[in-house]
Amino acid sequence: MGSNGTIMKPLILMTGATGYVGGRLLKRLEAEGYPVRCLARRPEFLRPRVGPQTQVVAGDVLDAESLLRAMDGAAAAYYLVHSMGAARGFEETDRAAAERFGAAVAASGLGRIIYLGGLGDAGGGLSAHLRSRQEVGAILGRSGVPVIEFRASIVIGSGSLSFEMIRALVERLPVMITPRWVSVQAQPIAIGDVLEYLRAALDVPAAGHTIYEIGGPDRVSYGELMREYARRRGLRRIMIPVPVLTPRLSSLWLGLVTPLYARVGRKLIDSIRHPTLVRDDAALRVFAVRPVGVRQAIADALREEEREYFATRWSDALSAAGPARPWGGTRFGNRLVDSRTVRVPVEPAAAFAPIQRIGGSSGWYYGNWLWKLRGWIDLLAGGVGMRRGRRDPVALRRGDVLDCWRVEDFEEGHVLRLAAEMRLPGRAWLEFEVTGENGASIIRQTAVFDPAGLTGLAYWYLVYPVHKLVFAGMLRGIARAAHRREAER
Repeated sequence: MGSNGTIMKPLILMTGATGYVGGRLLKRLEAEGYPVRCLARRPEFLRPRVGPQTQVVAGDVLDAESLLRAMDGAAAAYYLVHSMGAARGFEETDRAAAERFGAAVAASGLGRIIYLGGLGDAGGGLSAHLRSRQEVGAILGRSGVPVIEFRASIVIGSGSLSFEMIRALVERLPVMITPRWVSVQAQPIAIGDVLEYLRAALDVPAAGHTIYEIGGPDRVSYGELMREYARRRGLRRIMIPVPVLTPRLSSLWLGLVTPLYARVGRKLIDSIRHPTLVRDDAALRVFAVRPVGVRQAIADALREEEREYFATRWSDALSAAGPARPWGGTRFGNRLVDSRTVRVPVEPAAAFAPIQRIGGSSGWYYGNWLWKLRGWIDLLAGGVGMRRGRRDPVALRRGDVLDCWRVEDFEEGHVLRLAAEMRLPGRAWLEFEVTGENGASIIRQTAVFDPAGLTGLAYWYLVYPVHKLVFAGMLRGIARAAHRREAER
């Protein structure tokens, strides 16, 4: 009981709060008054996104000491982390993380683990990704602490990985050459129903390791999902099935026409090459959740999408770009800097406004075709490319994705610093700073590159003529946009 007679809700530990599902679940728990503690590798990215009562603590699921600190006083934990963005070795990483998390839970006295895994029948074939997700559930189950494991197929919701792929394909391609996996049966579930199950798992009795397979009432293929999306949007689409597109070729194709980059697309395709259907209806008997059908799920996703931004997007998750590169032991050369300024006769707020809108649909104020070309090259190299866009056309916060960058620092009206997530032989940042007074402002634009060895140095000097052209043009474009904004105002 609290001092005013209200019932105190238990403290909940959450991992994966920067992810698509975790970010939405966090808002749900906050709205219901649960005290939540989030474990985050980059707490500075997460803090702007949480409510005032939510704690954000620095830690990593691979760091046993940080796990024990985070679990202190918690009654239950959500385990919502996985390494889908990793290029290789994700099975070993996920295995080690689950083992350390399970050991920490057993030592802490925490009451239960709630885990979201992947649906699939081992007898019918599993991808490496789904096999790893189910292995993680088994490892957590061996901790000796009660585990509630949900297994889901395709999750439909605005900003979800599968829905973004469906939307991009249908919107961009009047005629589609469809490989075999497009006809494989699945049992999709709406993101709202996934959240209902995860929230309800705090209240149901838990003993041992219990697995619940969750899905909507419809068994459909990706092809049928695309047809339903097209029907909702009033689009006529032709699909021509072919048997020859391998998962690798399909993933490269997806990278060309959708926001998915190749390694994520391949894991997604591998996961749906075999049926993902609910075989056990225990979830319907234990929980009061009654999932909606495919038509309703797509309609709900489209309604939310029309608001121009999503509560969370799969690409915003820190893991979506892959794990941070292990630079330990790498010798960097001297940091290389391209810094330039321009004076504009406008107030700082007006000078910063176009900077705050950079990227996404606003573009980069100069040489957008060169940025797109760089994005294609990055996609071919296995990187994230330029089509992740941005969460909101105006608002920014630390941790946001911005095309091939991530917002590392943001002070409205003053500073925007972006860290590169593209494939590079080194580390790179792009920073904008605005200062001024008495009706005039100075915009400073600084590109910083930390080269890794001779390869990094060669890269910098090889592309510097193009960078010089683009960065100079971008700064002039920002200045012109600030002038126009002030004139319109």
